Amino acid sequence: MLTNAIPTLHEADPTQPRQTLPQFRNEPFLNFKASETKAAMHEALRYVEHELGHEYPLILGGERVHANGKLPSTNPAQPQQTVGVHQEAEPSHVEQAVAAADKAFQFWSRVPVATRVQLLLDVADLLRERKLEFCAWLTYEVGKNWQESDADVAETIDFLEFYAREALRLDGAVTPIQLPGESNTLRYLPLGVGAVIPPWNFPLAIMAGMTMAAVVTGNTVVLKPSVDALTIAARFYMLLEEAGMPEGVVNLCQGSGDLAGATLVAHPKVRFIAFTGSKRVGLIVHEAAAKAQPGRPFIKRTILEMGGKDAIIVDADADMDAAIEGVAASAFGFNGQKCSACSRVIVDAHLYDTFCDRLVERVQDIQVGDPVQNFAAGPVISKAAYDRVLAYIALGRGEGRLLTGGEAIATESGGYYVQPTIFADVPSDARIAQEEIFGPVLAVIRSSGLEESLRIANSTEYGLTGAIYSNSREHLDRAREEFHVGNLYLNRKCTGAMVGAHPFGGFNMSGTDSKAGGADYLLLFTQAKSIAERLAVGTGESNQMRQPQGV
Repeated sequence: MLTNAIPTLHEADPTQPRQTLPQFRNEPFLNFKASETKAAMHEALRYVEHELGHEYPLILGGERVHANGKLPSTNPAQPQQTVGVHQEAEPSHVEQAVAAADKAFQFWSRVPVATRVQLLLDVADLLRERKLEFCAWLTYEVGKNWQESDADVAETIDFLEFYAREALRLDGAVTPIQLPGESNTLRYLPLGVGAVIPPWNFPLAIMAGMTMAAVVTGNTVVLKPSVDALTIAARFYMLLEEAGMPEGVVNLCQGSGDLAGATLVAHPKVRFIAFTGSKRVGLIVHEAAAKAQPGRPFIKRTILEMGGKDAIIVDADADMDAAIEGVAASAFGFNGQKCSACSRVIVDAHLYDTFCDRLVERVQDIQVGDPVQNFAAGPVISKAAYDRVLAYIALGRGEGRLLTGGEAIATESGGYYVQPTIFADVPSDARIAQEEIFGPVLAVIRSSGLEESLRIANSTEYGLTGAIYSNSREHLDRAREEFHVGNLYLNRKCTGAMVGAHPFGGFNMSGTDSKAGGADYLLLFTQAKSIAERLAVGTGESNQMRQPQGV
C-alpha cells in the first residue's frame, strides 16, 4: 500500500509541483436512530462479544512477546467479563522496545513525507470501514454508549486525516524571507524515539492521535496504553500492521505505569514523551524528563495534558433552556469522565433557584444502564474510580446541599454504576469545587454577577475548558479576555472539541497547552532546521556586506 502512495502525493522529482489532498472535513457522526445503522451496530456488538477474552502479546520490533505477568482488561459494566488478556511488560521489554524503535528510526526518519502521509490515510480508510466494530470495542472495554463511541472513532479519523495534511504543509514550509544571493530553506525534522502514554477515557482518539502525530513527522514510538484500555490499543495496532506500517515504527508495550511507564519515561534514548492523564502522574513525567542523564545529549521534550476542573458560567440573562442542556451534557456525558467535563456551574443569583430546580429535573431523566444497550449513562471505568467518586460524594455531603443522586447503583452484573449527582450551595473553595473528581458529580456555585463568576471560574489550578451562557455581548467579550482557559466556548457546552475547529489543550496545571487537532500540534514532534546556501560566487557579494553579524 505504501509504495504505491508516493506518486499520488509527492512527485519523485522535488522540483515538480506538489499535489494536494482534498480540503479537510470532519468525519460525520452516525445516526443510530436509523434502523439500518442500529441493526449494524447490534451486529458489530455481537461480533465483538465473540472476540472477547483473547490474549494479546507485546509487539516489539515486530516480534510477538509474552511476559510472565498478565494484565486482564474487563468490562466496567460487567466486571466478570474479560475483554482481553495482555502482557505486563518488564524493564527488559521496555529496553527491547526502545532498541527496536531506535533501529526503525534510522530508516523511517528518511522515508518521504508522502509515504508517511499515505500510511495515515490508509489507516483512516480502514477505520472507516470498521467504524462500528471499533465503536463496539469502546462500548465493551471502557463503557461508552453508542454516541460517545462514535464520537471517539470519528475524532480518530479526523486526527489521521488532519495530521496527514499538516505533515504535507510542514514539508512544504518556506522561510518568510529569501536573501539575495542565498537559497533559504526550513525543514522540520523528527526528534527520534518517543514514548506515547495515552489515557483510557478516549482510548482510541487520543492514543491514535498522539501516536500518529509522532509517526507522520518521522519519529518512532513506544506505545504504552492505559491498563484500562489495552485491547483497543492492540486492535488499533493490528490496523496499523494491515495498512503496511513497517516493523519497529510503533512498538506496543503494555504494562503498568509504575514499572513499564516509569522505565520508559526515564530511558536515555527516549527523546520525547506524549502523555495524557492525571496531574499527579503528568508532573512526575515532567520532572523525570527534566533530569539530565549521562549519555543523553538532548533536552527531553514533554507534551502533556493533565486534566481540568472546568466551569460553565450561567449569566443573569442566559437562555435557560440552552444552559441547562449544555450543563447536563457537559457534566454527565460519559459520566463526567472527560478532562473537558463541566464539574462546576457558576450561576447568577437572580436565576439560581430556578436553574437548580430545572437542572435537577433534566438530570433525573438521564437513564443509567449497560452501554451495550445504549443507555445515556453507563458505569465509571473501574473499581478504583468507583471508590474515588463515592468518596468525593461523601465529602460533598458536608460541603454542599445534595440535590439529586449521591448513591451507588447496585446491579446483578456488579457494574461500577454511580447516580448522576448534583450538589448546590457549594463554596468556591470547597474540595469538590477545586479537585478533579472525574466522575458524575457536579458542584453548583452561586454568584453575585459576572465579576464574581469570572473570579470563581479562574480560582482553580487548572485551565482547560470553560463556557459561558449569556445574551450580553459585553459579558461575552469580557469572558473572551478574562476567562483563563485553553478552550473557551460561548453559548455552547464545554465538551466536544472538533479537530481543526477547536485545537485542544489547556493552561496552568492542565498541561503544556499542546493544542491537539490544531495547526501547531505537529511542531511539538519536530525540530526545525534552517539551511542557508550561498549561490554562485558574485550573485550576493554586495548583500553579504550588509548582513548583521549576530548569532
